[in-house]
Amino acid sequence: MLKDLEKTLLGKQVDQLTSAEKKVLKKARERRTVSTNAGEDFLAGSSFGQRVADSIARIGGSWSFIIGFLLFLVAWVILNTVILAARPIDAYPFIFLNLLLSMVAAIQAPIIMMSQNRQAERDRFMAAKDYEINLKAEIEVLALHHKIDEQVVKELRETRAEIDTLRQAIEALTKQSGRS
Repeated sequence: MLKDLEKTLLGKQVDQLTSAEKKVLKKARERRTVSTNAGEDFLAGSSFGQRVADSIARIGGSWSFIIGFLLFLVAWVILNTVILAARPIDAYPFIFLNLLLSMVAAIQAPIIMMSQNRQAERDRFMAAKDYEINLKAEIEVLALHHKIDEQVVKELRETRAEIDTLRQAIEALTKQSGRS
């Protein structure tokens, strides 16, 4: 039954199907599931550096980091203006602090961009997984529809045969009652 569907699936011939579509058809034939935990599948293929970039972006984009960094800046200013007023480590206008902030921004920005690229890659991966699952569902619905159609046709044939049998029986009874 699936063989018949393969020939006309999505209006394509079997040799025109993509590898994902062929994979889904194979799993449908084998009656196996297509869905998996796409998040785990995606992370399984990531390198150590990619996971570190994701972690840094996750931490750097959190309120905890922003509040913690704000507290660090306030502590730096208080340390250098109030506590160490006579001999500050970094006197006003805090040139060393500006250097540190520039270095953090210079390192953090590309890492966040790497993470954003990975998020876009993850979205494409998830969309491909969704497509496979939707395609499998469509194949199953088509297969069920085909199976129901075959059952209806079979029942119609049986009903017609029964009607023909009943018609012949009625005709035979009519002929007998006409002779009597």
